[in-house]
Amino acid sequence: MEESLFQEWVNKYFPGITVRVVQNLNDTQRPQVYWHRRMLSKLFSVSGKWESVTSNNHNVAADVVAMDASLPLKSRPSISKFSGDIPKMGMELTLNETQLTNISTMMAMNVPNAEIMRRVFEDTPRVIQGVWERNELTFLRGLSTGVALAEDADNVGTGIRIDYGFQNENKFNVDTLWTNVASTPLDDIEKIRKKAQEDGNTVGVVLMDRPTFDNFAKTTQVKEKYAFNVGFVGDNVPAPDLEKVNSMLLGNYGFTIQLVERSVKVEKNGVRSVITPWAAGQVVFMQSENIGNLVWARLAEMDYPVSSVTYQTVDDFILASKYRKTSPLKEFTSSQARVVPIINNVDEIYHLDTTVIES
Repeated sequence: MEESLFQEWVNKYFPGITVRVVQNLNDTQRPQVYWHRRMLSKLFSVSGKWESVTSNNHNVAADVVAMDASLPLKSRPSISKFSGDIPKMGMELTLNETQLTNISTMMAMNVPNAEIMRRVFEDTPRVIQGVWERNELTFLRGLSTGVALAEDADNVGTGIRIDYGFQNENKFNVDTLWTNVASTPLDDIEKIRKKAQEDGNTVGVVLMDRPTFDNFAKTTQVKEKYAFNVGFVGDNVPAPDLEKVNSMLLGNYGFTIQLVERSVKVEKNGVRSVITPWAAGQVVFMQSENIGNLVWARLAEMDYPVSSVTYQTVDDFILASKYRKTSPLKEFTSSQARVVPIINNVDEIYHLDTTVIES
């Protein structure tokens, strides 16, 4: 590895560009939502391991006792743990000899610096966002199924499997498939709401994908419930949209539905494909959006940097870098990170599989 071909610009602009990338990715007005950023808090791991802690840590009322009487002893919550090593991820992009020659030509032609800089630094946002996209893919798979996977089909390198330990007693199927308009999805929801209540939990957030919501809204039961709530009179009750459904659910159940409409692009062996990480037909019920941690660890290269490489730490856990190699000549922009999304307190999370009938 050697210094970047554009080292003067890298020294001057690389730090500021990486900061702006994070600001843009954090912008709540972006069309692409980062669910893992909304629902997970960053947590540093000294050991380089992740740990998911599940605890039936429900509050119980204090006892009323007579003056001078001893206090009754209460039991501590039971705790189970799932743990493993935090995996490493990363990507790199290059400017090849042809692209570098074009940049040299632009410089000789006195093309404005802003346009040249765009070519030199255009890979920086991509390598940083690539880490966020992989975290989003892992998180949404894990939340919708209970198991986070990086599979060979969409990953170059080592596959990982993280079981979050979702509880079997909190997994439900439906009485009738929601694709059937005669199904009773409100009854299915009521089962979960009652189970949560028995556990001392309250459902506050419900996530599902768009096709599942469309099936939900088209059922006769939901349309009739909506018609009753708004005083609709007539035989042809229209399927309510998300806003109308949420108004009905909030009044009757105390929660609303949020739609997970998210795809992630991946590339393997030069072939790009689009993945929908949320498992089809899965509905997830939670107390709140605060459900876990984005656990990260330091990289070896943070502590032992290569002298000729220019580094920039981004968002605490991403190490972005610029450098060049020869034979053939290439300018590299890369990112690497040790980070993994982890879900805690899974005893407060409930799953409903609308594609399987209750046996």
